[in-house]
Amino acid sequence: MESFSEQCLDMARSMLSHNLDSINQDGTVTPVAGEESRLDEPGHAALAIGEFYRATGESELDGKDLIDLAARCITAQAFRDPPQENGLAYAALGLLSFGPSKERNAVWERLVDETRERLDKLLLNRSDYDNHWQAFNIAKAVCRFSLGLSKKDETGRLIERYLSRIQDRSATGYFDDVSEGIGGSFSLYGVMGFVFIRQALQLHSNPGLSERKLPSLRTFAEKYIKLLPDLVREDGLGWAFSKTAGAYGQMHCISLLLQGFRDGWVPEDRKSKYFDLLRRLFYFFYVTFLDQEHGYLVVRDGERTAFANHTTRLANFDGARYLSQWARLSKQIKSPSNAMPEPFKSGCRFVIFDKSNKKEQGLLLYRHSESGLQLQMPLVSCGGKTTSDCLSFPHSPGVFDWPNNEYLPVLLPELTFRGQTFIPAFYGKKCTTGLGFKRSFYFRYEQPDLINTDEKIVSDIGSVKVNWTFAGNKITSEFIYTVKSQIKLDRFRYVLAIGAPHSTYRVDSSPMLGPEGLRCVVQKDDFQGIWKETEVVTNDVSYRTNYGNLHYLQILERDHPLIMRPGQTYRLSVSFEPDIIAVGEAE
Repeated sequence: MESFSEQCLDMARSMLSHNLDSINQDGTVTPVAGEESRLDEPGHAALAIGEFYRATGESELDGKDLIDLAARCITAQAFRDPPQENGLAYAALGLLSFGPSKERNAVWERLVDETRERLDKLLLNRSDYDNHWQAFNIAKAVCRFSLGLSKKDETGRLIERYLSRIQDRSATGYFDDVSEGIGGSFSLYGVMGFVFIRQALQLHSNPGLSERKLPSLRTFAEKYIKLLPDLVREDGLGWAFSKTAGAYGQMHCISLLLQGFRDGWVPEDRKSKYFDLLRRLFYFFYVTFLDQEHGYLVVRDGERTAFANHTTRLANFDGARYLSQWARLSKQIKSPSNAMPEPFKSGCRFVIFDKSNKKEQGLLLYRHSESGLQLQMPLVSCGGKTTSDCLSFPHSPGVFDWPNNEYLPVLLPELTFRGQTFIPAFYGKKCTTGLGFKRSFYFRYEQPDLINTDEKIVSDIGSVKVNWTFAGNKITSEFIYTVKSQIKLDRFRYVLAIGAPHSTYRVDSSPMLGPEGLRCVVQKDDFQGIWKETEVVTNDVSYRTNYGNLHYLQILERDHPLIMRPGQTYRLSVSFEPDIIAVGEAE
């Protein structure tokens, strides 16, 4: 792992070199052209500098005093108005990276008394969150005790509260990033929370606490580690759904794996398989998001975009932090002598995130070795703000694409009643998977009551049954609606989004659509929709993905009323047999 460690450090050094100049004299961060700064960016910058210092022991980079820069960023974060608890947590861990106590911390010595008093006051403020922000409270507690600002260590209690809430909100122990809506926002923040908490514990002045809490953390973090073999695509694409995917979908998963290796959470007999996963995850990250000529992270350009809140500066400081962390962790890991890739096997499974009388939610993972088709289909909440990133359709960048940060009913029927739009997403009941005819797989669920795009269940309209069938690279979707009483359907819409991988930042083995496209066939349409003229969106910045550009929207629509009657079923059945080729074959 020495060469991997050196490669990560070289990249971290380059990434920091390109972004340290953005740190102003007062510690604030200047955004790249066309973007606006976030109030928590100084905290992210401080932790990036701190992790680099931990990995290298260097207090200077390109003639810049890293200790002074960290002190400036921490000062700026401390005096943000309004206070940013997430930024404060990053700044707190950045401060601890330079030493576990005030007496041996070079950055603390640089802080003026006013900043120290401000930090003391902010870190002593108690708060409580139901979502991933609770991880930031744990980091604050670590810093508060380790620096001697409080004699009472609340870290253990906060970790137990964090884990108990996971058990309360998920029947199977996955992290629900509770927000508005129906509940069950099982997103990438689940991985991020465990990575951040483990990093905070590593900086705690009492190593005994880490030893006591690691078994509890392992119980839950292992669930995500065990998810990765079926989640990671053959080309190395990691967590592809949820609003914060893209570069972070690679970085969080890599960090979780390396922490798992370091802590002994990966079984000895499976280390070879997981090292291959690590290799593929890193390669996809390196090729897809790193400008290798200049050495910085590219998350937003003329062909793609990122989560609206992820600025380019934020992503670069986080990238430098993670690369420094990987360099440090990899030195503590011995790679297996037989780290050979395992053959890519076909399969299908539904991972249950939550199962209760109210709702069932989870993630369907399907892959077909011969065609190279692999997809992730979430049945989860969008957290109250609906975008295509979390909707219940096959997510497979290059084959089945979707716009980032935007809502479109991609591969899902959208029905409008009484001015409200309804889609068969967010939750299900009676979720089942199994083998069908001719070695096909099926995934089925019901919605006894329709749910609108605000994630509100409406009980007096009707219900829908959803059937997905996977046979090789042929996918068939069927949606069967019934209504409880006569009602007027104002509008019906169904959308195909056709995109392509990035023209420069892409892996040659990544799948993409060939000249025959999705080969979509509408087998049954009781809504009598009509295909509209293809909408070209190549130059529309609203229709870009984390990985490339969308070019066309094909919309099946009925724009005039339909009277739906009880006792009658209304069916939409659509099949796809995508023409899949590798990116390298298209060149």
